[in-house]
Amino acid sequence: MFKLYYYPNNASLAPHFLLHHLDADYELLLVDKKSNSQKSLDYLKINPAGRIPTLVIDEQPIFESSAICMHICELHPESNLMPPIGNPHRPLFYQWLAFLNNTLQAELMVRYYPHRHTNDEATIPNIVAAQDDRISDALSIINDQLEHNEYLLGDTLTACDYFLFMLAGWSLPIEKSPLTFKHLAAYLKRLCSNPTIEAVCNIEGIDLAPFKSYS
Repeated sequence: MFKLYYYPNNASLAPHFLLHHLDADYELLLVDKKSNSQKSLDYLKINPAGRIPTLVIDEQPIFESSAICMHICELHPESNLMPPIGNPHRPLFYQWLAFLNNTLQAELMVRYYPHRHTNDEATIPNIVAAQDDRISDALSIINDQLEHNEYLLGDTLTACDYFLFMLAGWSLPIEKSPLTFKHLAAYLKRLCSNPTIEAVCNIEGIDLAPFKSYS
């Protein structure tokens, strides 16, 4: 059994999508961010970074959302959530997952936690404004990729799409949100009809209405 330590609409969302997609035997364990439970001594024993998520498999804890996603995919190669070794899309899978994690997610974290990146609170509005531009640039690259592709890697749904949907939700408050990009917005609307996305968002209390409203 998998044990996923999660918080709603957190970085645990992508692994949650994968576990549901696979119909895996898993248990959700809430880490209450409101009470800072991710910094508790018990949680730090399995995740010394003190962040969410953590996945425990056969008593082995794994942290970092992208690493968890890759590991789940490798445990279930029959799912095609990650292209097999030798497939020309395999390196593209790594490319896009790394881009989502290291570029888009990283820029979002600076945008939402600007106080961590300055010693002068007066500069925070400037950091937020600059991050909105950088996030928009990343979304534009993704939008271009989707112009002629149903999914990020082509015509097959992969873990990258679930990871992107997670980040797209976090990007909605940005001045130039994902819904301002034609191909990305249409893609997100299509994904809203994915049974796993519908089910998991219902479990985590995530409203899909903004994505569905695109026309």
